[in-house]
Amino acid sequence: MKKFLLIILFFCFLCPLPLAAQNAPKTEAQRLKEAGDLYFSYEPEKALAAYIELSKDTQNKEAFLNAAYIAMEQNEPKKAVDIATAGYRAHPQDREIIETAAEAYLADGQYAGAEKLLSELPADPGRAEFLHINLARAQKGLGEKELAKYNLKIAARGQTHTALANYLLGLLYEEEKDYKNAAEVFQKATVYDHQFIEAKKHYGAALEKLGNYNEAYRQFRMIYSSDKTSAEVARALERLRPRLTRPEKEITGGKELIKHTLVKPIVPPAGTREIKVGIGMRQNGKPAVRETVHFIPSHAFTVTDASGKKIASGKARESWVAVLQNGKAYLSAPNGKKYPFSKSVTVTPASKTEGEGHTIIVKNVMSGAGMTWASVDDKEYRGKLQILHNTRQNTLVPVNIVNMEEYLQGVISSEMPTKFPMNALRAQAVLARTYALKHLGKHRSYGYDVCDTQNCQVYGGVSAESERANAAVESTMGETLNYKNKPIESVFSANCGGITQSAKEAGWNETPYLNPVSDYKDFNFDNLQPYHFKELLQYPHEAYSRYDKNVSLAAYRWTRVVDEEELRAVIKKQKKDIGKITALIPLRRGRSGYVSRLLVKGTKGTVTLNKENVIRNNLSLGMLRSSYFIVEPHYENRELKYFVFYGGGWGHGVGFCQTGAAGRADAGQDYKTILNHYFPLADLKSPTANEDDGN
Repeated sequence: MKKFLLIILFFCFLCPLPLAAQNAPKTEAQRLKEAGDLYFSYEPEKALAAYIELSKDTQNKEAFLNAAYIAMEQNEPKKAVDIATAGYRAHPQDREIIETAAEAYLADGQYAGAEKLLSELPADPGRAEFLHINLARAQKGLGEKELAKYNLKIAARGQTHTALANYLLGLLYEEEKDYKNAAEVFQKATVYDHQFIEAKKHYGAALEKLGNYNEAYRQFRMIYSSDKTSAEVARALERLRPRLTRPEKEITGGKELIKHTLVKPIVPPAGTREIKVGIGMRQNGKPAVRETVHFIPSHAFTVTDASGKKIASGKARESWVAVLQNGKAYLSAPNGKKYPFSKSVTVTPASKTEGEGHTIIVKNVMSGAGMTWASVDDKEYRGKLQILHNTRQNTLVPVNIVNMEEYLQGVISSEMPTKFPMNALRAQAVLARTYALKHLGKHRSYGYDVCDTQNCQVYGGVSAESERANAAVESTMGETLNYKNKPIESVFSANCGGITQSAKEAGWNETPYLNPVSDYKDFNFDNLQPYHFKELLQYPHEAYSRYDKNVSLAAYRWTRVVDEEELRAVIKKQKKDIGKITALIPLRRGRSGYVSRLLVKGTKGTVTLNKENVIRNNLSLGMLRSSYFIVEPHYENRELKYFVFYGGGWGHGVGFCQTGAAGRADAGQDYKTILNHYFPLADLKSPTANEDDGN
């Protein structure tokens, strides 16, 4: 028995039961992490409860900030006020606590309390811009409009929230019927951010009041180009059209080409295939309705039908037109002769001069479909022109047939500013080539491989080419990014806002090489807390994607102010009638900050928006720049008037960040290093083993 007890004691000594360790209280850091994990596991209510409990137990500052942030996000401003007030009592001198408390008071319509808190903040040049905006919002709520204007004028001189400050200032001028000053500041907001459609709408309305009908029409026409669903915008155009003093086409723009461009032929690597590009396509990449295709080749040309049989020929710079009439298609020559065709015709110019390429001008091609800068212009293309007769849709479809490298020269300048550093352009060229190879045949059912819109890659042909972009294509000729010996899904966006998101977070298929990577220079995402998104979006940190040479900072940080009434109309038209909108509540936000599920609450029901593109397209006129945003309600006299979106980035945020690449190239990184940062699991494939890297 004694021996048995000794054995038990021996094992107890070796493996003591960690009762004390099991009962030891968790540290503040552990509890903060657990609460954060709940939030990023899409359980915001549980995260909120955990943060509140921690703040009560320990008075932890970050617990207060996180709890107040989530309460605001969950549309509980009164709870946010209670949390922030408790935080203020515990940390009366802390700037972040005071700012958070003031915003909670603003959201709850407690303007006097907000103004008092904001007036306590010490001077800080880096945060003054947003302080003045919030002071102005509080002062407007208190009826102190002159003070509000004073603070907004100061904020408008800043760099981050310039558009928002000018917009809110314009609303004050508008209330006073001071349309001259209103037009001036609304215009400044639109110049800073051309996607701030609400500012365009108010700018157009102010111009109409001032009798500047031509410019007012142009502003409303740009809005209509990006969103044809607004009855208010349609009525404005109808009202203004009879008052125009110049032809509509002259007002809305439209480039006319008279001469052909002298181009150098490209000799691509052996095995380079041709690609068919649908031109003048709709936003979704599908054919637009066309009854004519007017074209002018630079050199003598032949016309063949769908079987390859030659049916006509023409001289250099002759103007021909394909016509669809009463369901029948034919080509019309300059001499009036008609050449009927059924399925398609292909126009093939040929240059007899060595070193001289040929082009084809196509008249009246839609560009930027669905965007505020949409226009109808003449375009010029290399290669061949194929004209399809789509009997199902009863339309003519122009298709440009070029080799891959010629196609890329028309893509790079359309997708990236050509004044970006050369290594950013080279990285873009590799990705554009990879994307095209991956997506060959995407629109095969319509008779072309890819379209010329953002649904594929924006392609402008010769009209969009530049020497620097062409050099980027030539210096990377044939290079692609591969994963397991296949072209990757080389997606890119204009600006990631500081960090990219994973394909899975965006609502796409999970992809091993499309995971989040950071472009921030001074923020460590390993220590991320939910409230940091407010800090990052309202007080921008340094990042490679904050690059501002030859590009607007509005792509990095943006704001939109969406009226409740306007949002109600958008939801009703695109989803269903849920009455007055009462709240916008993010249900899922990934660690990159992008919202992937959002609840729209109304007085008569709710709508849930899933995936980043659905969210971006259903919360405003046109679309939001990205789904990386926080949103705050604004009340006047206890009535919800509008929502303010504070956002970051432009695009879906997955994969390659174009502006981030420019920032990295500007800092001295070469294109291979840049590509490796955004796609660390991908391999760069070159057509020749010893190709010069172009550095």
